[in-house]
Amino acid sequence: MASRGLCSRREAERLIDAGCVVVDGEVVAQQGAKAADDARIEIKAAARQVLGRRATIVMNKPLGVVSTLPEAGQTPAWKLVRVHTQRGTMAAAARAAIVADAQSLSVAGRLDRVSRGLLVLTQDGTVARRIIGGNGVEKAYMVQVTPAPRDEQIRKLNGPMRLDGAALLPMRVTRAGAGGLCFVLIEGKKHHIRRCCQTVGLEVTDLQRIAVGPLRLDDLPEGCWRIVLQDEIAALRRDGRVADDIGVQGRSRGARGPRR
Repeated sequence: MASRGLCSRREAERLIDAGCVVVDGEVVAQQGAKAADDARIEIKAAARQVLGRRATIVMNKPLGVVSTLPEAGQTPAWKLVRVHTQRGTMAAAARAAIVADAQSLSVAGRLDRVSRGLLVLTQDGTVARRIIGGNGVEKAYMVQVTPAPRDEQIRKLNGPMRLDGAALLPMRVTRAGAGGLCFVLIEGKKHHIRRCCQTVGLEVTDLQRIAVGPLRLDDLPEGCWRIVLQDEIAALRRDGRVADDIGVQGRSRGARGPRR
């Protein structure tokens, strides 16, 4: 079910336990049941409605907030999901339901504590799988570096690179204002951008994610969140690319000064 994109593995387990999964006309009675590759798998209508109501939000994560697994004294991102931090048009009842169950939101694509910007949190396993399941969804970042990058360094960042002995998938790196670079990549190793910059003699002083596929940070205030609309979810499922003008947009909004 997960490989067909019907739901996540965890959601599949719950649906099977609830008797909501039908394979070739028969209700699946237990976990671990096998199905042929060409089997017809259906989810009962009531369960589809439940899955369809699962929320996905984007947040502008501030520095110092952790995506997951907080240590003592740290603030996890879901704790910023409050009524007063919501932006955009949304029914009060739906907002209250998301806030009340904020801890159930899973991070789809982490940002480390010293990075900021767009963070996707979702109750929908298919959305999480689309973003982090190796499905070619691009992520865009505005990065401030020191010293000011030279053309030669940018060429190296756009060329073949390796981390931990493994070849990296190609990145698109362009200038974005004085001392700024826009990175677009489809994989995310630990401290990926920071380490790549260090390899070519640059130090990252500020890193902000501005897009995940068609989902954009735009003018969402820091520490705030908004619901992701169904047409945005549909666009994410169709196409994992970021907009061609994303570097221009990030440059026009400006980046913060260096952070130490």
